[in-house]
Amino acid sequence: MARRLPIGMQDFRDIRENGFVYVDKTMFIWQLVNASKSYFLSRPRRFGKSLFISTLYSFFSGEKELFKGLYIEDRENARGDKAWTKYPVIYFSLSGGQYNSPIGLSDVLSYVIKDCIDKYGLDESAVMGQTLPVSFTNLIKRLYEKTGRQVVVLVDEYDKPLLSTMITNPDQEEKNRLLYKEFFSVLKDMDGYLRFVFFTGVTKFSKVSIFSDLNQLNDISMDDDYSGICGITEEEMERDFDPEVQALAARNQLTYDRCVERLQKMYDGYHFSPDGVGVYNPFSLLSAFSKKAFKRYWFGTATPEILIKKLNSSDMPLPQIVDGVAAMESELTDYRIEDKNPVPLFYQAGYLTICGYDEIFDTYTLRFPNDEVKYGFLNSLIPSILGQWSQENPYSLKYMLSDLQEGNADSFLTRLTSLFASIPYPEGRAPQYEGEWSRQLYLILSLMGAYTSCEVHMATGRADCVVQTADYIYVFEFKLDAPIEEAMKQIDDRGYTKPYTADQRKLYKIGVVFSTEKRNIADYQIR
Repeated sequence: MARRLPIGMQDFRDIRENGFVYVDKTMFIWQLVNASKSYFLSRPRRFGKSLFISTLYSFFSGEKELFKGLYIEDRENARGDKAWTKYPVIYFSLSGGQYNSPIGLSDVLSYVIKDCIDKYGLDESAVMGQTLPVSFTNLIKRLYEKTGRQVVVLVDEYDKPLLSTMITNPDQEEKNRLLYKEFFSVLKDMDGYLRFVFFTGVTKFSKVSIFSDLNQLNDISMDDDYSGICGITEEEMERDFDPEVQALAARNQLTYDRCVERLQKMYDGYHFSPDGVGVYNPFSLLSAFSKKAFKRYWFGTATPEILIKKLNSSDMPLPQIVDGVAAMESELTDYRIEDKNPVPLFYQAGYLTICGYDEIFDTYTLRFPNDEVKYGFLNSLIPSILGQWSQENPYSLKYMLSDLQEGNADSFLTRLTSLFASIPYPEGRAPQYEGEWSRQLYLILSLMGAYTSCEVHMATGRADCVVQTADYIYVFEFKLDAPIEEAMKQIDDRGYTKPYTADQRKLYKIGVVFSTEKRNIADYQIR
């Protein structure tokens, strides 16, 4: 009988009481509660932030029975009379709510306050003030006075009211931001009343006052020690999900090792610190185990509209965001809505991840973490780059890939010409410069699943595009409204093929000329 997998589940009690597989993360709770008292954690959506917050809630609520057999049990028991102390907990879950409404955020905050009043039997008149910040202050003080213990404040998905309005309703987003400034900044001067404070979110908005006014929050998002706090590590997968890996391998007629390789390529690769442990996307990994199929589960749960608009409004070429970008730590940890650089938002949303670090310059290199994210995102770019193309085109891509794999470059370019002819351009005009043609071709090649390496800066000595398959290497040079001879001559004069002269694969030099008038390939030559 298949084991119960907690796909998308966020309630720790539900998981523990109803026999779902649980990946033990209580080691991190032990570290946190014994190191400091106020934290912020940024992780992408569906990465287990809410489950971790729920686990904190159960721990500070003294629910000892839920932690039986977990890392923290023996360590907490060793505290004797102080073990499993029950603290008053204020738990803000902001993932749901009508935040485009003028009173949407205030309604959610007010509900939490009133719920705490009922739960702990407080005098409502002694808590509810003229404003929400006053009521929040009163609530903390009354809880402390009644229980004789400091208060725990847990805030899950704090940025949802901002992310859900920043594009559709910027005026309301600003109002939500101001309410945050008034509401959560009261925590700054209440340290003596607080036992523990923990905020989670996808992004860290630099102008939200909980990060300026409430400067005691320790941002652990990029700390090596907490790199595995959310997600599933390789060690955890092998330890806790061996039966599921075996079943997935059997269903897909793979060896165990080959199955793990496919899981790594599809769902692994997330790194949130320079030297921290890598993790799998938990939602996708568990979904693959449940469905016994390698599909894009995480990406299919939402359309990255914000990311697409951010990329299209920036000056960053598509190949750069795919092949790798550099960023300072300050860029990754502080997000500014007005900043046109898409990299911080891509990183915080989980579409880029750390793959290298230069300690001297304090610079990170970031890439797509895995194939699920890469190809899912590239597919989402089709409308903005290629237009609403024919439904038959994906089949054309399949045949184009076969052409490249079989060394049939002429057939590939014939199909490519046909595909470009089907692309509708805004205002009836084609792209006016080489870079846009390259952008479209790069997307097409990437969607075919081919290994593609495109020149970003068009620097001397590097080809516009190189496509490599198992048996062939294709070196492309693109020109706009120019003689085909110029493209072929540039490949030879600048030595674009020299890096591949020792390679045993067959090498093709391909010049391609695009026509502004024809909005398509005007000429090509293959050698």
